[in-house]
Amino acid sequence: MEETVFESEGRMERAEIAEYLRAVAESLDRGATVTFTEGEESVSLDVPAEPEFEVAVEHEGPEGAMTERSIELEIEWDEAEEGQEAAGGELTVE
Repeated sequence: MEETVFESEGRMERAEIAEYLRAVAESLDRGATVTFTEGEESVSLDVPAEPEFEVAVEHEGPEGAMTERSIELEIEWDEAEEGQEAAGGELTVE
């Protein structure tokens, strides 16, 4: 079962996306609460020290016409479990 508690989607310039991601990264780096706000909606999260991190690059669309690309970054943790195992191998980005 899944419940979406906050969602935002829309076009942004690359520089705006980078600025947004930097703000999230800085909050994570400081160990601070991460708060997402759009209009009247807001959600705050205390991300644990070692959550699961997933990077997916996808090519989407109907078979034979997959014209949409996406980069998905997901940080996930089980609130009932403490101390998740770290992922194997080193993740890098260039």
